[in-house]
Amino acid sequence: MAAKFILLLIISLIVLVFAIIILTGKSDNLIAGYNTSTEEEKEKYNIKRVRICIGGMLLILSPIMLMFADNFIILIAIVPPLSILSVILTNTWAKK
Repeated sequence: MAAKFILLLIISLIVLVFAIIILTGKSDNLIAGYNTSTEEEKEKYNIKRVRICIGGMLLILSPIMLMFADNFIILIAIVPPLSILSVILTNTWAKK
C-alpha cells in the first residue's frame, strides 16, 4: 500500500513539474503534436492558450492522482474525460 502511494506521489510530482514548465512557456516542445507541427500549422494556434489548456490539465491531474491513489478505478474513470476535454479545448478555444 505504501509503495503504491509513494510511486503515485513521485509520478504526481513529475506531472506537476511538467505542468509548471509548460505554463511558464519554457518548453513548448513538450506539448505533443505541437512540436511536430509545421510552422503553418503552428500559426493556427494561440500558443499561450495551448499552454493554458495542456498545463492546466496537468496541474489538475497532479492532485487528482493523489486523492484517488487508493481507488484506481475512479482514477481511470477521471483521467480520460479530462484528457478529452483538454484536447477539445485546445482545438477550439486555442485556435486563432
